[in-house]
Amino acid sequence: QKTHLKSICLQYQLYLLLNSHLFCLLKNEKGLIIFFLCAYVPKTAAGHCKWAEVLKDLERIKTSKDIDVSLYTASTDEDKECREPVIRCFFLETKVILQECLIKNCSKTQDVLNIWKNGNASLENDKLNSTRSAKCKECEEYEEKNFTEFIQSFVRVIQKECK
Repeated sequence: QKTHLKSICLQYQLYLLLNSHLFCLLKNEKGLIIFFLCAYVPKTAAGHCKWAEVLKDLERIKTSKDIDVSLYTASTDEDKECREPVIRCFFLETKVILQECLIKNCSKTQDVLNIWKNGNASLENDKLNSTRSAKCKECEEYEEKNFTEFIQSFVRVIQKECK
């Protein structure tokens, strides 16, 4: 959600610039260069890791003292073919954190909601490519760990995805 919002804001600023100066810009060589650079910028902004916003929100909630839950924590050392089910497991458990925050009225509820929304949006986009190997564990088969250990593992998995 946040990533799309930033892209829209950038595109709107470019629109205003081009709308007010379009005809002046297209009359000379420098204007054409600026025009093509502006057309290229939104594409490069989308090129960064799709999990960057999730990673930022994870960093915000990792020190939360009012979240106290045990969560199924997928292993960060799973095979590459289990990568997608592992990520799905982490986002599924984020829903548990969200429910806990809504009940306790946590200070980090919005950050947890952002993680869940951004994660689900990205996973929905990947749904067509989703194939599950028989050797991949179900989320409930992983060991339950405390919130701190869960977030540390979640961050490691997302960082691997961003490399």
